[in-house]
Amino acid sequence: MWRIAAPMILSNVSVPLLGMVDTGVTGHLDSPVYLGAVAIGAMIFSFLYTGMNFLRMGTTGITAQSFGADDNDGLRVALGQAFIVALVIAFALIALQRPLGTLAMHLLGPDVETEIYAIEYFSIRIWSAPGTLANFALIGWFIGLQNARVPLLIFLTINITNIVLDLVFVLVLGMKVDGVALASVFAEYSGLAVGGAFALSALRKRSGHWPIARLVNVSAYKAFFSVNANLFIRTMALIFTLGFVTAQGARLGGLILAANAVLMNFQNLTSFGLDGLAHAAEAMVGKAIGQKRRDALEESVRLTLKWSLIFSLGFTLIYFVTGPLIIGVLTDLPDVRETAVRYLPWMIASPLVSVWCFLYDGVYVGATRAKEMRNIMLASTLAIFLPAWYFLQPLGNDGLWLAFLLFMAARGIGMHIGYRRTVIPMVSLNHEQR
Repeated sequence: MWRIAAPMILSNVSVPLLGMVDTGVTGHLDSPVYLGAVAIGAMIFSFLYTGMNFLRMGTTGITAQSFGADDNDGLRVALGQAFIVALVIAFALIALQRPLGTLAMHLLGPDVETEIYAIEYFSIRIWSAPGTLANFALIGWFIGLQNARVPLLIFLTINITNIVLDLVFVLVLGMKVDGVALASVFAEYSGLAVGGAFALSALRKRSGHWPIARLVNVSAYKAFFSVNANLFIRTMALIFTLGFVTAQGARLGGLILAANAVLMNFQNLTSFGLDGLAHAAEAMVGKAIGQKRRDALEESVRLTLKWSLIFSLGFTLIYFVTGPLIIGVLTDLPDVRETAVRYLPWMIASPLVSVWCFLYDGVYVGATRAKEMRNIMLASTLAIFLPAWYFLQPLGNDGLWLAFLLFMAARGIGMHIGYRRTVIPMVSLNHEQR
């Protein structure tokens, strides 16, 4: 478990470091418009690529089950199909870059000067799409093989390359937002080169052949699209909920909006830690199902759940003891600090409430139960979160955060019930019975 979880936790931690460097580099240029342009451009790609993360999750579950069943041809199909779909989507994004950029600027509404530089950033970085989405496929494939070292190397290659090129292009060569965007493009393809080399090496060690018919025949993608379409809908519902929290915070005033943005960093930090254990659950559960071993399935869930609970308790204690100090590091505005501390108890409680849905996300991905993930996410959003927010509006921001925690709790409870009903029956015989 730790062979998978530890590298993925380190990988997750490296992501915000890159954002800090982008902010630091552009924040020291001669105009704040560059910082705003990069922030808007990064937000657009964050939305686009978060929506495409189904390529990573779906590939992990399919690969893990083929790995458990010793199906080397299936491993090749899992990687090949994910790569082909990733490249088709990436080139579609490139072809549609003009209307996508125009729509994004219309929705975000930056001032004229910021929009000019944001479009410049967007028009350069969009060419990283094939590398980024192909990396999603590679990372998911290696996690399915229970190999988290290669995803860590991919992440580190991308982030270190990006940081170095940020400094070279902007501080040495005098470029501005174009340098930041170009650094991201080179970084993604550097990561792809590293991941591709390791993938070729892994395949050479596993005898088998490429079933070409399953790669070129559209009907052969039925299982792939069944899993990934449902994961896409599930992810969109999650993005909607997070965006709704931000939007409603804005309606409560600029001070609440700023304080909630600070507090959301606590939620993100929790997810970075617990996602590493969820990745371990994906690989271990998928392998157990591929082997048709109920004992291995249940032991994988017990083990990852135990450590997820330990981590969540640790986050809660850290936030309880050092929460105001962390807020002070994140902002030096007195009113924002005071307001964030006022609502900090919701973030102190969040890890113990959220841990269940993070863990079970990993279990369901490994089991490729994407339809159930979709249904539970939609029910939690439409039947729990939105009604709770509506009736709790008199409580103001407290009501908003309570509705969010009820949403996270509903996801966890729903997936726990579904685990007993849909995941365990996938393996009817345990190892001893076989």
